[in-house]
Order: sequence, then structure tokens, then C-alpha cells
Amino acid sequence: MTCPERLSVQGPPYDDVVPYAQAIVERFPDRVLWGTDWPHPNLKSHMPDDGALVDFIPRIARTPEQQRKLLVDNPMRLYWAR
Repeated sequence: MTCPERLSVQGPPYDDVVPYAQAIVERFPDRVLWGTDWPHPNLKSHMPDDGALVDFIPRIARTPEQQRKLLVDNPMRLYWAR
């Protein structure tokens, strides 16, 4: 999950993207990762507030278990599992 600023028509706090992102987190809890897309390449009209992007996390991963999978467990398994 990344780039709500690229998908949103409304802009921050990206309310229009929340249902889509929640559906992905709920449908693929063991496969989804989160990222900021920093340094936000190819954006010409605006630069997103990284704090607003972090604030988006608990809105799409609503339980502590979903947040742990999104931010810790899934990246650990993908990048550092042996």
C-alpha cells in the first residue's frame, strides 16, 4: 500500500482512497506491504506530506494485527526470511 496521494481525487487526508486500501489490507493480510514512495518520483504538481501518509496507516490497517503484518511481519518475511 502506497501512494494514496497519486490515487486520491480529493487530496489529504485521502478519504476517497481509504475503502480501496482497506479492502486490499483485509483481502491480502499476509501479502500486503506499506511504503511511502519516498522521495515521491515524478510528481510535478505537489509534494505529499509524509506525516499525512503515516497517518493513513491506521485508517487502512485498523487493527493492531493488521498493522503488525503490514509494517513488520510481511516485510520481514519478504526481505529477510531465510
